[in-house]
Amino acid sequence: MALPNLGREIQMLVFGHAGYPIILFPTSMGSFHENRDQGLIASASWYIEQGLIQIFCPDSIDKDSFYNKKIHPTHRIQNHVWYDKMICHEIVERVKNNTYSGKVAVAGCSFGGYHAANFAFRHPGYVSHMFSMGGAFNIKSFMDGYHDDNVFIIARKIIYTV
Repeated sequence: MALPNLGREIQMLVFGHAGYPIILFPTSMGSFHENRDQGLIASASWYIEQGLIQIFCPDSIDKDSFYNKKIHPTHRIQNHVWYDKMICHEIVERVKNNTYSGKVAVAGCSFGGYHAANFAFRHPGYVSHMFSMGGAFNIKSFMDGYHDDNVFIIARKIIYTV
């Protein structure tokens, strides 16, 4: 699907037909199918089959944001901001009404844990639960000394979660 906030297509897997929506981020520079391939989806199969949860596995753009040392940190963080907007407006806003609370859960391992925590603290009105399994929460090393309001927002929010 083409997504206006990113200005390009992104792939995503969806597991389940009903239930509480969970956005499950891939690990560092991971792919949308990674959580399935590593058995994480299978471990939740009973909950999925019972219609208790629905899991959304969007692709990551880490290679175009935090891990892309070929572009200036300004562009890295801007790419992440567009990704965040895409998650918020094109995924979460579409699935949040599947619950009585109008919210979603977010989760991830490794840098996916960072994405889950960052999204939860940037958008508390959309997130009811956050599971971060071993995230890289200090993003200073990705910014090569660069700092702007977007970097501050992310770093500041994460500092409070440690």
